[in-house]
Amino acid sequence: MTLNVGDAAPDFTLPATGGATLSLAGLAGKKVVLYFYPKDDTSGCTLEAKAFNALLGEFEAEGAVIVGVSPDGMKSHEKFAGKYELAFPLVSDEEKGMLEAYGVWVEKSMYGRKYMGVERTTVLIDPSGKIARIWPKVKVPGHAEEVLEAVRAL
Repeated sequence: MTLNVGDAAPDFTLPATGGATLSLAGLAGKKVVLYFYPKDDTSGCTLEAKAFNALLGEFEAEGAVIVGVSPDGMKSHEKFAGKYELAFPLVSDEEKGMLEAYGVWVEKSMYGRKYMGVERTTVLIDPSGKIARIWPKVKVPGHAEEVLEAVRAL
Protein backbone atom coordinates (compact mmCIF):
# COMPACT_ATOMS: atom_id res chain seq x y z
CA MET A 1 0.00 0.00 0.00
CA THR A 2 1.34 3.40 -0.91
CA LEU A 3 0.58 6.34 1.33
CA ASN A 4 0.55 9.90 0.12
CA VAL A 5 0.64 13.33 1.73
CA GLY A 6 -2.91 14.21 2.78
CA ASP A 7 -3.95 10.58 3.45
CA ALA A 8 -5.24 9.60 6.87
CA ALA A 9 -2.38 7.92 8.71
CA PRO A 10 -3.13 4.23 9.46
CA ASP A 11 -3.92 3.71 13.15
CA PHE A 12 -1.91 1.24 15.20
CA THR A 13 -1.82 -0.08 18.73
CA LEU A 14 1.49 -1.71 19.64
CA PRO A 15 3.73 -2.34 22.64
CA ALA A 16 6.28 0.37 23.38
CA THR A 17 9.29 0.78 25.63
CA GLY A 18 8.68 1.52 29.28
CA GLY A 19 5.85 -1.02 29.45
CA ALA A 20 3.50 1.25 27.50
CA THR A 21 1.08 0.54 24.70
CA LEU A 22 1.06 3.21 22.04
CA SER A 23 -1.66 3.99 19.51
CA LEU A 24 -2.02 6.71 16.91
CA ALA A 25 -5.49 7.48 18.29
CA GLY A 26 -3.87 8.11 21.69
CA LEU A 27 -1.61 10.74 20.09
CA ALA A 28 -4.47 12.66 18.44
CA GLY A 29 -3.99 16.42 18.48
CA LYS A 30 -0.19 16.16 18.41
CA LYS A 31 2.33 16.30 15.61
CA VAL A 32 3.72 12.77 15.33
CA VAL A 33 7.10 11.85 13.86
CA LEU A 34 7.09 8.12 13.07
CA TYR A 35 10.49 6.96 12.03
CA PHE A 36 10.82 3.42 10.76
CA TYR A 37 14.23 1.80 11.06
CA PRO A 38 15.57 -1.69 10.28
CA LYS A 39 17.31 -2.92 13.44
CA ASP A 40 18.18 -1.94 17.01
CA ASP A 41 21.81 -1.19 17.82
CA THR A 42 23.16 -1.18 14.26
CA SER A 43 25.32 1.74 13.16
CA GLY A 44 22.83 3.72 11.03
CA CYS A 45 19.91 3.06 13.35
CA THR A 46 21.95 4.09 16.39
CA LEU A 47 23.04 7.35 14.72
CA GLU A 48 19.43 8.10 13.75
CA ALA A 49 18.08 7.38 17.25
CA LYS A 50 20.79 9.52 18.88
CA ALA A 51 20.10 12.40 16.47
CA PHE A 52 16.37 12.40 17.24
CA ASN A 53 17.11 12.05 20.96
CA ALA A 54 19.48 15.05 20.88
CA LEU A 55 16.72 17.24 19.36
CA LEU A 56 13.87 15.84 21.46
CA GLY A 57 13.42 19.03 23.52
CA GLU A 58 13.06 21.08 20.34
CA PHE A 59 10.51 18.64 18.90
CA GLU A 60 8.54 18.72 22.17
CA ALA A 61 8.61 22.55 22.14
CA GLU A 62 6.80 22.32 18.78
CA GLY A 63 4.16 19.95 20.21
CA ALA A 64 5.65 16.94 18.43
CA VAL A 65 6.10 13.35 19.59
CA ILE A 66 8.84 11.09 18.21
CA VAL A 67 8.18 7.37 17.88
CA GLY A 68 10.74 4.87 16.58
CA VAL A 69 9.32 1.72 14.94
CA SER A 70 11.05 -1.52 13.96
CA PRO A 71 10.21 -5.23 13.84
CA ASP A 72 12.57 -5.95 16.76
CA GLY A 73 11.02 -7.38 19.92
CA MET A 74 10.50 -5.48 23.17
CA LYS A 75 13.54 -7.02 24.90
CA SER A 76 15.77 -5.68 22.13
CA HIS A 77 14.04 -2.27 22.19
CA GLU A 78 14.41 -1.90 25.98
CA LYS A 79 18.11 -2.76 25.77
CA PHE A 80 18.67 -0.34 22.86
CA ALA A 81 16.72 2.49 24.55
CA GLY A 82 18.58 1.93 27.83
CA LYS A 83 22.02 1.78 26.23
CA TYR A 84 21.58 5.16 24.51
CA GLU A 85 19.21 6.73 27.09
CA LEU A 86 16.53 7.28 24.46
CA ALA A 87 13.82 9.48 25.93
CA PHE A 88 11.16 8.70 23.30
CA PRO A 89 9.22 5.47 22.80
CA LEU A 90 10.31 2.63 20.54
CA VAL A 91 7.43 0.55 19.22
CA SER A 92 7.72 -3.14 18.39
CA ASP A 93 5.91 -4.44 15.29
CA GLU A 94 6.95 -8.08 15.24
CA GLU A 95 3.81 -9.00 13.26
CA LYS A 96 4.71 -6.30 10.68
CA GLY A 97 1.09 -5.11 10.31
CA MET A 98 1.99 -1.47 10.91
CA LEU A 99 5.13 -1.70 8.76
CA GLU A 100 2.98 -3.05 5.90
CA ALA A 101 0.23 -0.44 6.46
CA TYR A 102 2.82 2.33 6.10
CA GLY A 103 4.44 0.65 3.07
CA VAL A 104 7.89 0.33 4.63
CA TRP A 105 8.12 -3.50 4.77
CA VAL A 106 9.69 -4.05 1.36
CA GLU A 107 11.86 -6.41 -0.63
CA LYS A 108 15.49 -5.40 -0.28
CA SER A 109 18.62 -6.71 -1.89
CA MET A 110 22.13 -7.06 -0.51
CA TYR A 111 24.98 -8.78 -2.32
CA GLY A 112 22.47 -10.14 -4.83
CA ARG A 113 20.35 -11.76 -2.10
CA LYS A 114 16.73 -10.65 -1.84
CA TYR A 115 15.01 -10.45 1.52
CA MET A 116 12.20 -8.57 3.26
CA GLY A 117 13.11 -5.68 5.52
CA VAL A 118 12.33 -2.16 6.67
CA GLU A 119 13.05 0.69 4.29
CA ARG A 120 14.32 3.53 6.50
CA THR A 121 11.42 6.00 6.23
CA THR A 122 10.06 8.87 8.31
CA VAL A 123 6.41 9.95 8.28
CA LEU A 124 5.22 13.24 9.76
CA ILE A 125 1.58 13.19 10.85
CA ASP A 126 -0.30 16.44 11.54
CA PRO A 127 -2.49 16.96 14.64
CA SER A 128 -5.61 15.91 12.69
CA GLY A 129 -4.07 12.49 11.86
CA LYS A 130 -3.24 13.21 8.23
CA ILE A 131 0.15 12.58 6.64
CA ALA A 132 1.97 15.91 6.25
CA ARG A 133 5.28 14.66 4.86
CA ILE A 134 7.04 11.40 3.95
CA TRP A 135 10.80 10.88 3.73
CA PRO A 136 11.49 7.59 1.90
CA LYS A 137 14.92 5.91 1.82
CA VAL A 138 16.28 8.17 4.56
CA LYS A 139 19.96 9.03 4.68
CA VAL A 140 20.73 9.54 8.38
CA PRO A 141 23.15 12.52 8.45
CA GLY A 142 21.13 15.73 8.89
CA HIS A 143 17.79 13.92 8.75
CA ALA A 144 16.55 14.69 12.29
CA GLU A 145 17.27 18.40 11.67
CA GLU A 146 15.35 18.30 8.39
CA VAL A 147 12.35 16.67 10.10
CA LEU A 148 12.47 19.31 12.86
CA GLU A 149 12.28 22.08 10.23
CA ALA A 150 9.20 20.40 8.71
CA VAL A 151 7.61 20.10 12.17
CA ARG A 152 8.21 23.82 12.79
CA ALA A 153 6.55 24.65 9.45
CA LEU A 154 3.48 22.53 10.22
